[in-house]
Amino acid sequence: MTIINPDQQQSVADLITDIEQHTDAEFVAVVARQSDDYRYIPVLWAAAIALLIPLPVLFMPFWLTTADVVLVQWLSFLALVGLFRIPALRIRLIPKAVRYGRAANMARRQFLENNLHHTRGETGVLLFVSEAERYVEIIADRGINQQVAQTQWQGLVDDFVAAVKAGNTHEGLTHCIKGCGAILQQHVPATHQKNELPNHLILL
Repeated sequence: MTIINPDQQQSVADLITDIEQHTDAEFVAVVARQSDDYRYIPVLWAAAIALLIPLPVLFMPFWLTTADVVLVQWLSFLALVGLFRIPALRIRLIPKAVRYGRAANMARRQFLENNLHHTRGETGVLLFVSEAERYVEIIADRGINQQVAQTQWQGLVDDFVAAVKAGNTHEGLTHCIKGCGAILQQHVPATHQKNELPNHLILL
């Protein structure tokens, strides 16, 4: 999974600071490694596969006792649980709807936890990416939504998702922030100096 180093974090912070000089919006960027640990779903997969093991046993040329079958089931279950703990494999076992639901929930929690709903003029904007889920969302408060349609963010989101899939999170993040800055400068230009929220990149 992509790691954003300290120099890249600082470059993002500098970029956000520069953008906020040209808009009344308060911009926050959050990068999460993943939005949930999904512990129970891989266990369910392992249990389901282990329960199906007696079916092929019926067609084997040798006889197994009930105790043997149960033992094979338990050993298979434990082996699969261990295998499915590998992050790259585990995330592929999670249904897309579940992954996106967890990531969307995390994005909204971050919007609230970073006080983007308490800015003067309701001008908070969150750029959220969850790498494991390959999920990107831009959430804007009411003061921004009155000026910028959600569809105007979609092209930036699509490009960012493609960058995350390619393992270029930092490059995608930089491109997306610049695109957000251009939109905000056009629709919500700076009318006064303010900096209500920290400009650093938040890593989870």
